[in-house]
Amino acid sequence: MASLRSINQDDLRNHNLSVVLDTMLRSVVPMSRAELAKATGLTKATMSLLVPMLISGGAVSEGIPSAMSAYGRPSTPLLIKGLGFCGIGLQINTDGYGFTVLDMAGSTIAQRWIDEAMGESDPDDIFMRLDDLVREGEQIISDRGMRVAGAGLALPGLVTGDMRLLTAHNLGWEKLDLLSFDVVRRLHPVPGNEANMAALAQIPGYATQRRQGGIVGPSDSFIYISTDVGIGGAVVRQGKVVDGDHGFAGELGHVSVSLDGPVCRCGRRGCLESYAGRRALVESAGISMGRQSTQIEAIDELLKRWNSGDQRAMDVVDTAMTAMASCMASAINILDVDTVILGGLWERFGGSLARRIEDRLSPQILGFPEVQAHVLMPDINTKPALQGAAEVGLRRFIDHPLDFLEVA
Repeated sequence: MASLRSINQDDLRNHNLSVVLDTMLRSVVPMSRAELAKATGLTKATMSLLVPMLISGGAVSEGIPSAMSAYGRPSTPLLIKGLGFCGIGLQINTDGYGFTVLDMAGSTIAQRWIDEAMGESDPDDIFMRLDDLVREGEQIISDRGMRVAGAGLALPGLVTGDMRLLTAHNLGWEKLDLLSFDVVRRLHPVPGNEANMAALAQIPGYATQRRQGGIVGPSDSFIYISTDVGIGGAVVRQGKVVDGDHGFAGELGHVSVSLDGPVCRCGRRGCLESYAGRRALVESAGISMGRQSTQIEAIDELLKRWNSGDQRAMDVVDTAMTAMASCMASAINILDVDTVILGGLWERFGGSLARRIEDRLSPQILGFPEVQAHVLMPDINTKPALQGAAEVGLRRFIDHPLDFLEVA
């Protein structure tokens, strides 16, 4: 029988610090030491040891004490210190590349995005340009005296845990060793599929201060569908992305919704992407696509025609909605998750389209009407994968705070 790994004092302290940070980030209001002790189950004595470490390490600050109550001393709220630690998000997508720098308060410290048509581009050239671009953000971080917790890299394809991009069909890239690129070796980002990263951005309190409202809670389950030229997907269960055995879970764009449908770039027939992806939509509507600016204009033209009642545009979108509802129903029936967040290109069609898809989807759910499906538009909809990648970087501090606080 294998021996169990012993837990030393540092392991326990690191775990407790992480729990405190997680609890603070998920709360919509600042919490005092006593409130944190109650919420985490830690003793007040333990809190009195942990909080000074977070304060001296630059992660937490004390707010203004509340007025004294009739039953005790004033309560001092603890605040996430926005300018302490930051995460760097990197992304290469079909419509360009860029970076963002995010602090734990959820503020954007720096961001640059280069709009560019990326089909069949040279990966060496793109990664080199991304490296040059992100150095601008690193200079801003240095000037502000912030510390980088980590970085994330969002890519539109299948990414392995050993730093390889197996394939990104819509970029024309295959079998890339990510460690062959200078920016990856220098920043050591955690790589991942762009849909997974975008899904993380929707989870309030994942790595930044939880905002008021939000369409899902910190521990909710949902399916995220990312739509652009390609269609990606992510499965979130109880606030955590389900990666699968190989890290490829959620590839909904290549679910076949018609066995005699058009041949997809992946080689299969009738994939969802072939009906509801950006290229499929505009080409089926008879709208030309060319350089990047034309691609953006093509979507604008499709939306204009659809809103004005153009029959061909309406038929194309209607077929795509049917395909989308079919794919969602299959995913919901397999996963038993009843909420779908529809991001990316399709978010531009608005909430009325989401309700129309929901109407087609619900009768296809095996548990209907006991199980009601919900199709929502995201509240984080501007470069969500880029934000999610930065939050992945921040999680390095939240998961292993002692590694950073020891050297503070």
